[in-house]
Amino acid sequence: MSDKKMNSSRRHHLKSLMLSIAANWIQQEKKDIIVAKEAYMTEHCPKPSLSGDQASLMEACKKLHALLDKVDEERYDMETKVSKADKEIEDLKIKVVDLAGVKKPALKKVRMSADAMLKALLGSKHTVNMDLRANLKQVKKEVKEEPAEAVGDWRKNIEDKADRKKMFETS
Repeated sequence: MSDKKMNSSRRHHLKSLMLSIAANWIQQEKKDIIVAKEAYMTEHCPKPSLSGDQASLMEACKKLHALLDKVDEERYDMETKVSKADKEIEDLKIKVVDLAGVKKPALKKVRMSADAMLKALLGSKHTVNMDLRANLKQVKKEVKEEPAEAVGDWRKNIEDKADRKKMFETS
């Protein structure tokens, strides 16, 4: 292939040729459709014979009315089927949207207090103030005043730790 550009007159000439060919195809399709309709009508709808007495004409009219009723029933049945299918399609579209879900943005880390979290969860009307530290078990330390020379005694320290352990076990 060459890298030359096609000049504009050549390009317009080719476009006009393509358009004329497409127009001819469309005309031929229209003629084919008309011929197909005529063939269908002659095959399925023979020309009525209007010769005969009144009774035969009445019988032909009754047959036509019966055929019209049958066609109306079929059309109604088709309309109901189409409407049911349309409803089902809408339901499936809704299900697809529900299953796909809305893309959620990435969550950011935010530091919040417990009160602020509860307020965000429960809404601004419900204000719950919780002091979480109030529920923790408080252990009171006993301060023992010891003489200065006893502080260095390691046996005394062990006894103090044992006393503290007993205090936790009895609670």
